[in-house]
Amino acid sequence: MMPSIEPVPDDEPLLLKSPLIRGVLKTADYIETNGGIGLTKTGAFNRKFVHWAAANFDWPGFSEEELFQINKVLDEIDFPPAGDIHALLAGLKLGRRWKGTFRLTKAGQNLVKQPGRLLSELVPNYLFGLNHGAHLRFEGQLLGNWDVFLNVINVEADQGCDLAHLRTTLYGPSEADRRGFDELGSTLYVTVVRPLCWAGLLESDESAGKRSNAQFYKTELWRQYLRLDTDNRLNPPSLH
Repeated sequence: MMPSIEPVPDDEPLLLKSPLIRGVLKTADYIETNGGIGLTKTGAFNRKFVHWAAANFDWPGFSEEELFQINKVLDEIDFPPAGDIHALLAGLKLGRRWKGTFRLTKAGQNLVKQPGRLLSELVPNYLFGLNHGAHLRFEGQLLGNWDVFLNVINVEADQGCDLAHLRTTLYGPSEADRRGFDELGSTLYVTVVRPLCWAGLLESDESAGKRSNAQFYKTELWRQYLRLDTDNRLNPPSLH
C-alpha cells in the first residue's frame, strides 16, 4: 500500500519549508507578473526565467553563485529544479504552452491558491511519477519501490542517519570500486533521498560538508502529515 498524505491546511507554515512547493508558488508568481515564461525553440524554459529561478528559488544544493561558477549562462538543463517543475506542471496539465510562452491553466491557477492541496497533489506525482534517474547509467538496476523506501527511511531517519546507513539497510554493505565510488549508493541518493529533500520531507546538514558525511532527518512536514505502515515501529518522543 502506498503512503498517504493527511490533508494540509493552506495556512500551514511548514508548506514553505518544501523547496518544491516554494518553487512552484514562485513560478506561479513569475508567470502572473511577466505574462508567462518564455520558451526556447525546443520548448524549454528560457534563460531569463532560469536565471531568475536560480536567484530566487533558494534551492538546497543549487545556489546561484555555485551554478555560475560552473556555467556562464543557465539553460533549463543546468538547473534541474526548473526542469522538474516544468515537467510536473505540464504533466499534470497545470500549465501549458501558449503563443511561445508557458502559462498556468485554469486548474493550475486554482491549485496554487490552495497550497495545502497543492502539496497533496504535487508531492506524490513528483516522487512517484518523475524519473529522477533519467540521466543515470545505473538507474534501472535500483531494486525496491517507494513503499519500501519510505517505510525504511521512516524508521532509520527518525533520529537521523547518513546515506551509507540507508544504503546498508536496504542493500547491504557497499561494494565501492577502486576509486571508492559506490554507484548503488549514489543512485539511491539521486533517485530517492534527494527527491525527498526537494519535496520537503527530508532535510540534511549536507551543506556543512561532504554528502557522504551528511545526516538526513525527517522534517516536521513528514512527521505531521505522512502516514506509513512503519509508524507503529517508531519510538515515542522522550518526555523531559
